[in-house]
Amino acid sequence: MLSGNEAIALGAWEAGVAVGCGYPGTPSTEILEALFEYPDLYCEWSVNEKVALEVGLGAALAGGRALVTMKHVGVNVAADPLFTAAYTGVNAGLVIVTADDPSMHSSQNEQDNRHYAIAAKIPMFEPSDAAEALEFTKAAFEMSEAYDTPVFLRTTTRLSHSKSVVEVADPATVERPRHERGFTKNPAKYVMIPGNARGRRVVVEEHLRALAEVAETHPANRIESLPGRVADTTVTAGAGSTRVGVITSGVPYTYVREAFENAPGGPIAVDILTLGIVHPLPRRMIEEFARTHDTVYVVEELDPVIETQVRSWGIGAPGSGTRLIGKDAFPSIGEFSAEVVRAGLGLGAPAAEGSRVAPALAVPPRPPVLCAGCPHGHVYAALRDKGMVVSGDIGCYSLGVLPPYNAMDTLVDMGASITMAHGMDAVLGHDPARPTIAAVIGDSTFAHSGLTGLLNACWNKRDGLYIVLDNGTTAMTGTQPNPLSGERMGREDAWALSYPYLAKAFGIPDENFAQVDAHDRAAVTATIDELADRRGVRLLAVVGLCVIEAKELSKAGKLEDKREDRRLVHLPLIDVGGPGRG
Repeated sequence: MLSGNEAIALGAWEAGVAVGCGYPGTPSTEILEALFEYPDLYCEWSVNEKVALEVGLGAALAGGRALVTMKHVGVNVAADPLFTAAYTGVNAGLVIVTADDPSMHSSQNEQDNRHYAIAAKIPMFEPSDAAEALEFTKAAFEMSEAYDTPVFLRTTTRLSHSKSVVEVADPATVERPRHERGFTKNPAKYVMIPGNARGRRVVVEEHLRALAEVAETHPANRIESLPGRVADTTVTAGAGSTRVGVITSGVPYTYVREAFENAPGGPIAVDILTLGIVHPLPRRMIEEFARTHDTVYVVEELDPVIETQVRSWGIGAPGSGTRLIGKDAFPSIGEFSAEVVRAGLGLGAPAAEGSRVAPALAVPPRPPVLCAGCPHGHVYAALRDKGMVVSGDIGCYSLGVLPPYNAMDTLVDMGASITMAHGMDAVLGHDPARPTIAAVIGDSTFAHSGLTGLLNACWNKRDGLYIVLDNGTTAMTGTQPNPLSGERMGREDAWALSYPYLAKAFGIPDENFAQVDAHDRAAVTATIDELADRRGVRLLAVVGLCVIEAKELSKAGKLEDKREDRRLVHLPLIDVGGPGRG
């Protein structure tokens, strides 16, 4: 039994991947952690998704297959190199995992990244279980090299974290393909000045046309016929229809099977066209499927990406001979379940837009809170007590918006705490009635994209109190290291960014910089009080250690060394009564 994430890692290793990189983000995080355990490859946590994709692209151009992982919103960060990577091509295979999160189990939005595949003109695979995740990962590398293009592998939360049976080969018998290493200079292909890019734009379209032909016969796209009784009028509106057709992809395929195999009154016969390649779609295959069925359901989570394309081909239009049912029966908001699909097929209770079927057992609500013993909760109490406007960020510290703190006013994306506070300051200016504004950001997020915002604020001479809540790890996603934690992947010791030197490098005056021990509440309060009334950019590092990370370090026998290292890196810590100075 493997999870989807574990199966992707195994598939990448069997495909001979040379480099794995990404930024941790639920539900994608475990892919790299599993891949790291395999021999003969390089893995890293990169500081953000854009950097990871650029590392992966560079590796691929040098002849090493590369796997780049991120959650769905991470593709927004990586979008800049993504679109141009389709132009440069890859040399060795480059596979980009986008882990979407229907129902927003751990995300700030619910975007459907199939749109990115269409917009960036990059093919996309979407497995429906762990076994397909293994096979599609290998197929994605093969397609990437055959058509000289990055390839997306899309997962969703349910696939990433659920486990299913996978036939695993003996590692000793696996012959890992190895692409010829080496970089061949080719500026016309790899240097995207306009004159070169215009030529590559034509190549991209040629690749897409070729890939559309591949999709027509690729084994990832398949039709299966489930046996059962003839569908009645409950599930088929086409008079005289003997079978119902369903077009689906990803995890919803399993729900479709379950709905028809366990229908009231016994299994119902149905033909299922499962699309393992969701971009480009196999048009002739779909048109033939629709032609032979009176009623075709399109069952897809989130946006009507498949349905929109199918309707654009005239399928389901009046006089086409096919009744097409999609988002008029299935919700476009939230994660699907067998119950939601069953209701859409007319085999259960109607599913309202965004509705979820109530569980059999009532689960008591459990509002998320900072961990007991988290050293940083007091910062929110101090900011709230001063009545400050708090611009927040992604990660554990987003919980500052909830009781008992109630001390966060905005949260949008990684690094936006500092830049949005900057924008507020630009508008409010020197109005004497303006509120005091603070930005709060975790250490990993600060490294991800907070540093550029801080540099921008310093350069533009803004006013703002910017607070880094440093707990020594990327806690929310499972305690991965970052450039401020003193470790890299695999708990290998590494240098850590020095706040005092950073402040000096960014031109922050000594009196506007401080770092305090997060456990020293009196010092935290006193430092915020002092810095809040100053002008210009003020940087405060509140240094503690995540309680979960402390337990992991203790198990590894590194807790005391880590504590001492952090003291060395961040000394001098403040004494009660006044802030430390860098």
